[in-house]
Amino acid sequence: MLGFCRDCRRDAPEQAARCSGCGSPRLLRHAEVDTLAIAHVDCDAFYATIEKRDDPTLADKPVIVGGGQRGVVLTACYVTRTFGVRSAMPMFEARRLCPHATVVRPDMEKYARVGRQVRELMFKLTPLVEPVSIDEAFMDLSGTARLHGMSPAKALAGFAGEVERALGITVSIGLASNKFLAKIASDLDKPRGFAVLGGGEAAAFLAPKPVALIFGVGRIAQQRLARDGLRTIGDLQRAGESELRRRYGAEGARLFRLARGLDDRPVRAEREAKSISAETTFDRDIAEFRPLELRLWRLAEKVSARLKANALAGSTVTLKLKSADFRIRTRAQSLGHPTQLASRIFAVGRDLLAREIDGTMFRLIGIGLSSLCEADGADFADLIDRRSAGAEQAMDRLRERFGDEAVVKGLALEAEQDD
Repeated sequence: MLGFCRDCRRDAPEQAARCSGCGSPRLLRHAEVDTLAIAHVDCDAFYATIEKRDDPTLADKPVIVGGGQRGVVLTACYVTRTFGVRSAMPMFEARRLCPHATVVRPDMEKYARVGRQVRELMFKLTPLVEPVSIDEAFMDLSGTARLHGMSPAKALAGFAGEVERALGITVSIGLASNKFLAKIASDLDKPRGFAVLGGGEAAAFLAPKPVALIFGVGRIAQQRLARDGLRTIGDLQRAGESELRRRYGAEGARLFRLARGLDDRPVRAEREAKSISAETTFDRDIAEFRPLELRLWRLAEKVSARLKANALAGSTVTLKLKSADFRIRTRAQSLGHPTQLASRIFAVGRDLLAREIDGTMFRLIGIGLSSLCEADGADFADLIDRRSAGAEQAMDRLRERFGDEAVVKGLALEAEQDD
């Protein structure tokens, strides 16, 4: 069986337990390792790993990155996960499970910066990089063997090592014949993992897995499939294509193919962002307009900063509110022209918020901008309000030079004092 050392990339004989060159036990073997070229790369416990990198005193400690007592866990390091803490878990539950964990407030700008650095290293291997989120992406290395003088698998192993050396974080890699299998493979050997899932073994590997492993099969779909006796991927395999089509139409055909590990979706380079948003969960529920307005302004500034950092503008503002009983309200309004100005985003969000003040207690507020375009498309529209545009640009320059807190506008200052 073909294999090589993940650390020095020397070929490894089938019987060897360690690399003959560097002595590493991290040997990767698979019958198809030299022919597969679709990869899914996932950074390990991304936010928490960055925080541990930047504060060595946290290295061996349980770390949670997340909000206050009323917030949720964004990332838990692998030490913390042994206590049962998971992403998206309410913070009060995480603190109960692991009371001695160090809780770190998220620094999204820092995480975005590291995410871009990882992406730059990906582009050294192939232009076909499709970001999925800030910390994961698909890559297609087809046809790159001659360029790099090695198989895609070995090139990816070198990439993983370079991420560790240059950025101080780790990644896990899944290598397969398509995106569906590569995504599954990247979860098999975390952290610092590298797993291969070949097309020939896919159907047998998938058969005992729950149908929820297939992307797009959420809770409601799982319940419907279960009512029809389809709980595992093997059940889907045995049902046959014609039966699945009869029951579920086009979705049935999709399930039939994925249940056998077949996926013809291409890796699309630099998938465009659909929206940019920010939200916050309160330490106590709020019903009054003024404190909600204050928090909305700070969020509008964050969205504006991210738009400017990515040279984007947008023309649809969406307000998000979550009530004390966890019901979500979303309200949207389109602008006449795209913008990236905090003042314009806030003005629309404020009007939307005013209409929702009816005595309901809210635990979360968020605002976002969608229908995105290049920032050049906003120049004319934002010049309509020359004074606001000029003031924001001056504040941006000061913050760029002296830090984010160099200039704090009145509403933002009131929000901080209220906190």
